[in-house]
Amino acid sequence: MHDLLIKNASLPDGQRGIDILIRNGNISAIGPAIYADGIPQIDAAGDLVCSPFVDAHFHMDAVLSYGLPRVNESGTLLEGIALWGELKPLLTKEALISRALKYCEWAISQGLLAIRSHVDICDPRLLAVEALLEVRDRMKEFIDIQLVAFPQDGLLRSSGAHAQLIRALDMGVDVIGGIPHFERTMSAGAQSVQVLCRLAAERGLMVDMHCDESDDPMSRHIESLCEQTIHYGLQGKVAGSHLTSMHSMDNYYVSKLLPLMKESGVAAIANPLINITLQGRHDSYPKRRGMTRVPELLEYQIPVAFGHDCVMDPWYSLGSGDMLEVASMGLHVAQLTSQKGMRACFEAVTTAPAEIMGLSQFGLRPGCEGSLVMLDAGDPVEALRLKPVRRYVIRRGRVIAKTEVPRTRLMLGEDASNISRRFND
Repeated sequence: MHDLLIKNASLPDGQRGIDILIRNGNISAIGPAIYADGIPQIDAAGDLVCSPFVDAHFHMDAVLSYGLPRVNESGTLLEGIALWGELKPLLTKEALISRALKYCEWAISQGLLAIRSHVDICDPRLLAVEALLEVRDRMKEFIDIQLVAFPQDGLLRSSGAHAQLIRALDMGVDVIGGIPHFERTMSAGAQSVQVLCRLAAERGLMVDMHCDESDDPMSRHIESLCEQTIHYGLQGKVAGSHLTSMHSMDNYYVSKLLPLMKESGVAAIANPLINITLQGRHDSYPKRRGMTRVPELLEYQIPVAFGHDCVMDPWYSLGSGDMLEVASMGLHVAQLTSQKGMRACFEAVTTAPAEIMGLSQFGLRPGCEGSLVMLDAGDPVEALRLKPVRRYVIRRGRVIAKTEVPRTRLMLGEDASNISRRFND
């Protein structure tokens, strides 16, 4: 384990001139003027130090497969699903591992040290499950990977999916997933939610379902998910991902839905880059953008995280693993431009997803894991504006990525004479 002292850091809560002492890989003290002899030190020089970036919704089995076997020309969710179906028979374990490892390198360089990845279990070979379990093990010293057993083709719609999901859990997959809106009927979707929540209760596992990823305001599986969460006592262990139908629901129904979500403890995971790309494809103008009602969810104190979802795969041709890009898009689409709103967007890619995923070891307090990111920015709002380089990425007190940057960033309120002195230095 590693020791490290970070001096003169700015923290996300606005504290400045703070030192962070890491002993044996864990944070042992945070405060001004901490002294510790004989251990490595890093001068933050006023830069922002935060807990690691966390991606609560991703598909690592599909990452970096863009163009295989062809490109999604329509840009729709359904063509992406069809494309993935064409690609699955061509997958090899070696290719899955290679692409996932490459993405892990990208993620680490960006300070992204925890990912919840859905893995398709509808291939009877379970190649993707085998591959990502191996990647999880190989990368555990650098990045936490939480796997979700995801029946991409529908738990009830796809022959053998239920048995394959059980096999995936027995192999070591962490979380139970689902996709009720992709079942053949609304009633089948509700049934799938009930089956999966009962299984989660029996096994003591968390649940994260693709839920209502649709422009259809009548896609209301989120209410079934909330009801089954309460029924099986899963409060605080369930997340609904996407929830894009909420964008199209009438306000009266949402006024009933939000209290139900609050009561059930179901968290919301929006995926700003993908939601605004895939949704509204059947609209002319006005054109819906699809992202769920993030401001209203936050107002109800419902936990909200942002996920990257896709990087260069059948659904999305772009992406780099930069969670600040995700947060920035979420900020713009949700019009969360107040100081409080912008800070909530920063939290949606750091502390909020860590809490939803049960990563209690992540945080800026004594006893937490000494895993931190130092950004070339002074505060969360500036980080969202600039999407700056990560000066240091630290895992349990060990520097695992580093970028040298010229100290020329203009701090808020800094005058030109200070800037000239920096250039002269």
